Order: sequence, then C-alpha cells, then structure tokens
Amino acid sequence: MTIAADTNHDNGSDTMVCVRPSTEHRERIRLVSLRVIAGTMGPQRAELTLDIDGMHKSIVHMSDNGPVDAIFNAIKQLVPHTAELWLYQVHSIAGGRTDVPAKVTVRLEENDRTFTAVASDVDTLVASAKAYLIALNKLIARNQV
Repeated sequence: MTIAADTNHDNGSDTMVCVRPSTEHRERIRLVSLRVIAGTMGPQRAELTLDIDGMHKSIVHMSDNGPVDAIFNAIKQLVPHTAELWLYQVHSIAGGRTDVPAKVTVRLEENDRTFTAVASDVDTLVASAKAYLIALNKLIARNQV
C-alpha cells in the first residue's frame, strides 16, 4: 500500500492523505545469465545463473523435452516450488518480422491461485526465462503476505 501525505506546518493546514494499493513487488529472483544449447542432437541444455536474494546461484540442466523445459526446470531446481505451468505463449510484437522482440506469457498456478507474467526480449528463450521469473516473484510475494 502506498501512502502519501502533504502537510503545511507553517500555517497549520490539514493533512491530505492519499492511499492506494501498491502493485509493486520486490524481485527476489533475477536472471543474471542464460546459455541454452538446443537442436536435433540432443538433450537440450540450459546453463542458468540467478540472483536469489542477492546471492548468485548457477545450475546446468539437461532436458529431452526442449530448451524451454530445460530453462523452466533449471529455475525450479534453484528455486523449489510446487506451482504448475498452466500457460506458455509466445507472440511476435511485430508480425512477420524476425528482428523484433518476442513477447512471452507465462501463467503459474499454486493452491488455486494464478500468477501471470509477460516479458519481452529479442531472444525468445531469454523472454521465456524472464516471464517465468516474474510470475515466480509474484507467487513468492503473495505467499509472504
């Protein structure tokens, strides 16, 4: 919640208070680096470093289910949680072009609560990781209430 006050101490005027709910949340988890190896010869590999509450943690995760699965499971190993992935969507910001950012939407669900996030980046895999982390940060913030 955000509270703002304006008081004129010189002439004793009234205090005006404006209260509005805050939609901000502290990002406890941030993407530091991501390297993905993918292709037809496989398993796919995600090398991931996260900043978790000010500490860098790294992991390498392999997956036979594609690079996005490798990224999301690497995150889940560094930040254990019980949320399930309910939505993963990729959209082009400018249709038909390949040199523009991708917009990724991720929806996680835990205990009948949903946490949706959107991120964009010129690298679709980076946008995917960012969207997942935004949703996860929302989940963590909500669980701390």
